This record gives sequence, structure tokens and C-alpha cells, in this order.
Amino acid sequence: MGKYERLIQQILSGRADANIAFDDLCNLLLRYGFDMRVSGSHHIFRKAGIEEKTNLQKDGNKAKPYQVKQIRHIIFKYKLGGQD
Repeated sequence: MGKYERLIQQILSGRADANIAFDDLCNLLLRYGFDMRVSGSHHIFRKAGIEEKTNLQKDGNKAKPYQVKQIRHIIFKYKLGGQD
């Protein structure tokens, strides 16, 4: 199992929201085809067909737990990464 498969499992499980690396989460969204725009400390992700605009900020080197939860919601809602 690769790095991103493990990361997706970790996000979808919901048990480690406070332990997701910020850079890994950003790279995962880029792999899903999101476009990233940086404005100061805000990393804003958009993708055609996805109505939510995702705004991520670092908390040290980790992503903020509530933002990981938002990403989990988007993965489930839009069935990204082959999720059923």
C-alpha cells in the first residue's frame, strides 16, 4: 500500500484528524485534480464540479483537524479516489 492510499485510509477512518501532515493533505488534493492558490497562509483549493471551496492553513506542520474533516466530507460526497 502506497503513501497516498494510507493517507486516504487515515483520513476516511476519522481517528487521526489531528495527525495529518499539511503538505501530505495538499499533495493529495493536487493528485485529485484540485487547483491550488496561495494567499498568505491560506491554501485555497478549487476543482470543477465541486461546489465547496477548500481553504487550508497549517497548524505547525499538521493540517487543522476541522479542515481534515471537511476534506473527508468532500471525498465521500463526490466519491473521490474510487470511494463508493
